[in-house]
Amino acid sequence: MIQAEESKTSLKNTALKKSSSGQESLAEEPSSHPNIWEKIQLARHPDRPHALDFIRALFRDFQELHGDRRFGDDAAIVAGTAYFQSLPVMVIGEQKGRTVKENLTRRFGCPQPEGYRKAMRLMQMADTFQLPILTFVDTPGAYPGIESEERHVAEAIAVNLREMMRLSVPIIAVVISEGGSGGALGIAVADRVLILENAYYSVISPEACAAILWKDRSFASEAAEALQLSSENLLRWGVADEVIAEEENAHVSPDKVFDALRTSLIKHLTELSRWSAEERMERRYQRFRVIGSFAV
Repeated sequence: MIQAEESKTSLKNTALKKSSSGQESLAEEPSSHPNIWEKIQLARHPDRPHALDFIRALFRDFQELHGDRRFGDDAAIVAGTAYFQSLPVMVIGEQKGRTVKENLTRRFGCPQPEGYRKAMRLMQMADTFQLPILTFVDTPGAYPGIESEERHVAEAIAVNLREMMRLSVPIIAVVISEGGSGGALGIAVADRVLILENAYYSVISPEACAAILWKDRSFASEAAEALQLSSENLLRWGVADEVIAEEENAHVSPDKVFDALRTSLIKHLTELSRWSAEERMERRYQRFRVIGSFAV
């Protein structure tokens, strides 16, 4: 508790500056060994690479596809076909904006139901043409607005969870910054879940957890420590399969992160391609069944 209080005081005393995009960022980077709350601040850094940055760096001939064929398109999810090395794949990512205008268009990376339905439409297309699926997770959560509820966002996410279990092709999900609740899981039911070192993946945000437990969002740092959101803990518990190192933080040296992730994707795709479709689906199912099981 004392450590959490010191962390909160340290962060509150850190000055803010404006980034080139006009957004506020931390004037001083967290220490060389950041605690969990400081890592969350790094995951939310406005200059951190987004899904389209990873797509441009890792893939070629990306052809974006739009619409769920039911209601419309959702700018918070970008998706389409591309080549990874020489392999045709389907790429899906949750996309935040760089400017205020773009963030309003993309709703700060919070997908609506049509975004999840678009993603599933393209995943099923990938399954038909036997294209591996690569997803990039970066969202605080699904969009909580009235219109999202009117179009049944919970049902859209639930359908994705069910149907992703049934896909026969290899699926790799990469948590690149924020992995918030069902909004993240809606495109992350995968054979392999990779996470960047300073990203986080959680059932609830620290602020929302603090508001429930302490009735005060200012206790977010304590909530973050209690939730144990760090990538290292997620790897230890089997939620993530590999942590992608950020030697100098992704927003400082993105090319190093791109190179490390490229190497990891090649390794995992090679391994997954050796399994039969039936084995992949069974292992995927068992992977999620054992999460949360601990011996006493």
